[in-house]
Amino acid sequence: MTETYAPDRSVLRSRLSGAIGAHMPGGIERLGWDAGRLAAYQRGRLRALLARAAGHSPFHARRLGRIDVGRFELADLAGLPVMTKDQMMAEFGDVVTDPRLRRSVVDEHLAASVSEPGLLLGEYVCLASGGSSGLRGVFVQTLSEYAEFTMSVARRPMAAAIAAGGPPPEGLRVAMVGAASPVHSSGFAAAVADGPPVHIIPAPVTLPLAEIVARLNAAGAPALLGYPTMLRQLAGERRAGRLRIAPTSVTTLGEPLTPADAGSITEAFGVGVIDMFVSTEGLVGHSEPGGTVLSFGSDLCLAELVDERNRPVPAGNSSAKVLVTNLHNLTQPLIRYELTDRFTPAPAAPGHGHLRASVDGRNDAPLRYGDVEVHPLVIRTVFTKAPAIREYQVRQTERGVAADLVVDGALDTAAVARSVETSLRAAGVPDPRAEVRVVSAVERHPETGKVRRFIPLRTGPHATAAWGTKPR
Repeated sequence: MTETYAPDRSVLRSRLSGAIGAHMPGGIERLGWDAGRLAAYQRGRLRALLARAAGHSPFHARRLGRIDVGRFELADLAGLPVMTKDQMMAEFGDVVTDPRLRRSVVDEHLAASVSEPGLLLGEYVCLASGGSSGLRGVFVQTLSEYAEFTMSVARRPMAAAIAAGGPPPEGLRVAMVGAASPVHSSGFAAAVADGPPVHIIPAPVTLPLAEIVARLNAAGAPALLGYPTMLRQLAGERRAGRLRIAPTSVTTLGEPLTPADAGSITEAFGVGVIDMFVSTEGLVGHSEPGGTVLSFGSDLCLAELVDERNRPVPAGNSSAKVLVTNLHNLTQPLIRYELTDRFTPAPAAPGHGHLRASVDGRNDAPLRYGDVEVHPLVIRTVFTKAPAIREYQVRQTERGVAADLVVDGALDTAAVARSVETSLRAAGVPDPRAEVRVVSAVERHPETGKVRRFIPLRTGPHATAAWGTKPR
């Protein structure tokens, strides 16, 4: 049996809060560091990461070769091989730096932690991600390493609260409309981060909307955090008078923030929306209220914006992916780890040296029809031209797609279907067929609460029907 440490939540909360508090002052200070000071700090942490990886991870020892860790420079990073999720999951036991963390052991712990948070071997936080968007990823880190990640999410609002006179004694209070299960990063934080310095009040996205509203009304937290698609619904509840909160900050995460959603949320709550990017792999970025450019925590994660061939993209060009090197997780080293998100680099800020970029969305895998490859943008473009479409989910079929649409007002579904067919035909799909139906809500992943936008067609005996089973 896996040694899962599941203490009373008060003990786990106390341990996590203490660790977050220990990391917070230094994390806030580094927000204002210039490029030179930041580079020196990055170099030191990168060398520590590489030393740990080369000495304790067979996977990385093979790939790093005979590098001189003591003289390794940031510019040398581009010469190291790229790491993919497929590789990480296939060789998981060789990637981690503690040989006890076998894949079967971690999976057993995750299965036992779906509802109640716990630590593996009394030390490790285990998380899963990607189940709503493709290949599942499993991530392990010590409680202190996870606390530093949580600090990176909370330090900007904490810095703002300190500048405004300081957070209340119970900590920075944040109402989170996010994941329900503690095997997801935001779900673990919601279950355990009970302040000070950070007190998260959970309102899981998988609850009925009326119950989410009731929880938020009861909490009255000054900060609201959640998926854009849910905050848009909550904006409607506030306009209708059922949601009575007046947060001083509203932050979105976990899904792309569209201009329409940003406008709706801003109008309802009366504050500019902060767009936040958070990946379980460790990369965290925040925009200013109402802004579209994010500043990323470059002290804790290096991020290379590259094209399909892993070459740096010039300023103003969108990347095909981002290569992340996590500087704080020494348990499961992620070195030039591939994220299929598209960023566009932005000019440096005068007040700090951290990476700035706009997030253009996920670089979705193409849909394949025989020898024809269709990028999801071919279909997404049709939906963005129809103002009534608020949300969508697309399943690939043998000859085209089947789409669930959540709409505001009337929508000519037949016309939308014809437009999708025209777009698919132009992309090379012979005699395409598109089915479109209006639904009240699209399916969300039961653990993360996120929506998987494009679901490729399965082949073989378990093929996904047009309106059939969800892929697992």
